Amino acid sequence: MKHLWILPTTLLLASATSSAWADAYLDQATAAVTKATASVTQWDGPTSGPKLQANKKIIFIASDMKNGGVQGVQEGLSEAAKAAGWKLETLDGGGSVKDQLASLNQAIAQKPDGIVIGGWNPNVAKIPLKKAIQQGIVLTAWHAVPEPGPIAKYNVFYNVTSDSNEVARIAAQYAVVQSGGKASVLIFTDSLYQIALDKANVMKEEIGKCSGCKVVEFIDTPLADTANRMPAMTFSLLQKYGDQFQYALAINDLYFDFMAPALKTAGKGGNNAPYSISAGDGSISAYQRIRSGGSQSATVPEPLKLHGWQLLDEFNRAFAKQPPSGYVTPAHLVTRDNITADGGSSNRYDPQNDYQGHYKAIWGVK
Repeated sequence: MKHLWILPTTLLLASATSSAWADAYLDQATAAVTKATASVTQWDGPTSGPKLQANKKIIFIASDMKNGGVQGVQEGLSEAAKAAGWKLETLDGGGSVKDQLASLNQAIAQKPDGIVIGGWNPNVAKIPLKKAIQQGIVLTAWHAVPEPGPIAKYNVFYNVTSDSNEVARIAAQYAVVQSGGKASVLIFTDSLYQIALDKANVMKEEIGKCSGCKVVEFIDTPLADTANRMPAMTFSLLQKYGDQFQYALAINDLYFDFMAPALKTAGKGGNNAPYSISAGDGSISAYQRIRSGGSQSATVPEPLKLHGWQLLDEFNRAFAKQPPSGYVTPAHLVTRDNITADGGSSNRYDPQNDYQGHYKAIWGVK
């Protein structure tokens, strides 16, 4: 009789342990989502630094001024430069390496105090960037590489960006929480971009921590061809998976620009739509879909204007021969419940934590 009880008891213990672990993970994910959706009213950035270095000229080289993210950062930098009394010039890289390099060479020829690599890969410009450093020009960047912080191999003083892994993690955790720990997930990425692949793998790993969740398919499809591919792919996935097409996680809002109309045509729009969650961007169209309940549930936007102010602060630290601030803005999750907070009325995430006032206080300007 003794042997009859060993197996069931072991199974019961294993089941109890597994259940407790699953509950603990769901609690952890719920806490993370609660924190990420809270209104941002407290300043968590630097509170000290050098006084303003006067009369500086900086040049912002945009990857493409048609890109909404780049526009938002440039707008914030322009505001900060005005507050600091610095000169700012913006050159448009036009979305091509050729034009970005031409803009960089044009900027170096002007011998400014600093240059911003605004959303393009410095790997394409090793020689001119080395020339800029030799001439004593300070380099900062926004979204030049996936990781925030200095970029030693290009002598970039600081790369301003959110932590892309944290962004991906909170997007996946939202799916876990919304489903009560039972999400069936499709993940969309573009392996052409390392940051996109990394984010998608983080989302996959996070879903894997949820014992009742599963990744139904990991889909690699190019961002540049979403307009052509996503409508037909959406119909195909609905046919293939039916009710298992519950959650769509994407590394960018762009996928949902073209998934949403297809879902509506298939009778899966609005309240009938799968939960579509983007790990990045916070585009105007994404805000509109979330606000209307139209085939997107959430996005993890970046505080673009704040990043512009941070760029000027990092420049000021470099000009004063001090180290960078090390500030990395935390991930913020926008859903229909909190979309009107933090600047959401303008379809852009802009924290209401008086970051402008805090930076001006550090610099000693009014």
